[in-house]
Amino acid sequence: MILDSTQFSVILFGLEKVLKMTALRSAIFAERLKEKNLTAQIKLRDNSQGRYFIFKDGKISSKAGIHPDPDIVMSFEDAATAVRIMSPTKTFLEFISSAKSFQLDMRGPDELAIWFAETLNMTMNHNPDYGLDMGGGVKRYTNNTNCGPVFVYVKNGKILRITPTDFDGEDADPWVVKARGQTFSPPKKTTVNPHTLAWKSMIYSPNRLLYPMKRVDFDPHGARNPQNRGISGYERISWNEALDIVVNEIKRVKREHGPGAIMNGSGSHHTWGALGYWLSARLRFFNSIGWTPVVHNPDSWEGWFWGATHHWGQSARNGGSEFYNLVEDCLQNCEMMVFWSSDPESTSGVYGAAEGTVRRQWLKELGIKFVHIDPYYNHTVGLLGGKWLAPKPGTDSAMVLAIAYVWITENLYDKDYVDKGDVG
Repeated sequence: MILDSTQFSVILFGLEKVLKMTALRSAIFAERLKEKNLTAQIKLRDNSQGRYFIFKDGKISSKAGIHPDPDIVMSFEDAATAVRIMSPTKTFLEFISSAKSFQLDMRGPDELAIWFAETLNMTMNHNPDYGLDMGGGVKRYTNNTNCGPVFVYVKNGKILRITPTDFDGEDADPWVVKARGQTFSPPKKTTVNPHTLAWKSMIYSPNRLLYPMKRVDFDPHGARNPQNRGISGYERISWNEALDIVVNEIKRVKREHGPGAIMNGSGSHHTWGALGYWLSARLRFFNSIGWTPVVHNPDSWEGWFWGATHHWGQSARNGGSEFYNLVEDCLQNCEMMVFWSSDPESTSGVYGAAEGTVRRQWLKELGIKFVHIDPYYNHTVGLLGGKWLAPKPGTDSAMVLAIAYVWITENLYDKDYVDKGDVG
């Protein structure tokens, strides 16, 4: 305990020196220090130990103790937590775990709190050099998009092109499956969803929204003309005007219909943003105005990733999940694969895109039969071929019962498997 307190004191004392040295070494960091004037307190939650830092016109000073009225406060549950989180060797997981368990908290205006936290992080890497020099003034960057991992080629601050990531000899080799006398292994390149390759045109699109817009015939204090939504044009307004419209609308709805008329929810796939995460400013904001929360499915992304993968073989993906630990089993033992209302070629997992396509092509290469049951001749049957059955929509339940009836009456089902593996 004494050692932790001593280490915390040394870290706080040295932090001022680190900030000043970083400013001397980096012009970018020195300019950043001129952005804000504030007093930031770092302390233990019980006020037994602390130091406050004064940022004034690019200059930094600090003093041991507890400031009576700081602009922001970073507090730790105890000295051991403070030493662990403020250590240069900490992992991001340690920071996340401490924040989620309330061992660490930050109080004060979000703008100042975020600026201070980012400034501290910049002391570790104040002038990072990202990207691979490709020659000719072109740099190649790696980006793990929600649509698949890509290379982004940039010159003079502008994107030249976006391509799927290729792996080279320095990267690990992919897994290998042996089945029916053949060897299968994924190619050393990634796949992406088609719209990924359109990101360049989306970024530079003349229709991209870069500032607040208001419908020309919408007057928040008069005629709103809702019948013209999607018909009339838009005009640019200032950020202050946009904020005033939103604030006044919140007040109006609350005044005329009560706080329960304001509804909000957060997606289960949380993001560590100011509004996206459960323990973010979103809850603070809506609790302050009154609202109706959206009760949503209490699912677990972690449970899916660490649980479902090992139980059912599905990878952690958005969209149609791809299968991993069934690949070897299917390649070695499958006689027929049925795609019932299934079109994985167009509903592939978002993050991995079409990573399962090559695995289905291996099945076809081995001569495994395909049956597709879908009212539509979908992309998967178009690529793989096989027998296509097209029941009318809504009649698939009857088709299931008919198949089961034939199995039972003609004694075609696997009795041993049903006796051992089924109940009821």
